[in-house]
Amino acid sequence: MSVDAETLKTLIARELGHLSDERVKEHIRRLLVVPEAVMRNWDYGKPGEQYLCWTVLNDIDSNTGIVYCESGFGPRNPWGLVWLGSEDVKHTSIGMDSGWFSTFLDAFFDSFAATRLPIWRVFRTNSSGIREAITGEGTWEATWGRVSECRQKDPASRYDCGHNIADARPEPDDDQVSSPMGIP
Repeated sequence: MSVDAETLKTLIARELGHLSDERVKEHIRRLLVVPEAVMRNWDYGKPGEQYLCWTVLNDIDSNTGIVYCESGFGPRNPWGLVWLGSEDVKHTSIGMDSGWFSTFLDAFFDSFAATRLPIWRVFRTNSSGIREAITGEGTWEATWGRVSECRQKDPASRYDCGHNIADARPEPDDDQVSSPMGIP
C-alpha cells in the first residue's frame, strides 16, 4: 500500500477511534504532527541506503518520534520509534528492529512519550503463566519502584510494569486470523 499524509491521518484516527481511554487519546493528539516524508538511513543494508519514512508523532521532551515506513521493517511492522536528532543531524536512522510495531498504538505504548502518563501498573505472572495486575495505576517511575520491591519479596514470580489500556476492537475468531501478508 502506498501511503500519503491523508492516508496516515486516517490510519491513526481509526486506531484512536477504538481506544477508550481519553487521557491517552488527548496525550497522543498533542504530540501528533502533520505527516512529513523524510529519508532515513537503513543501517542494515549498503552504506548510504535510505528509505522513505513518514514522521507522524514528535515528542520533543524525549527527542523521539514515531514514523511509518513500508520498507525496512515494514510492511509487517511499519510503525517505528526513532530519534528525532538535533539541529545539526536530523532524521538519521530507522533504528533497530525492536523499535518497530504492527500498529501505531503498539509503538506509542512502547515510547518514551507514554511513560509520562499515569497508566502504569505492576503485573505479576505466576508459574502457570497467568498475568494479572496487582496495583492500581501510577506513574512510570513509581510503578517500576514497586516492581523492584515485588521482585525482592517474591523472586519465584515474575513482575513487570505494564498498562491495561485496551482498544475496543473485538478479538478476531481463530479462523479470521492471518498474517499481514496473507500467509497462514
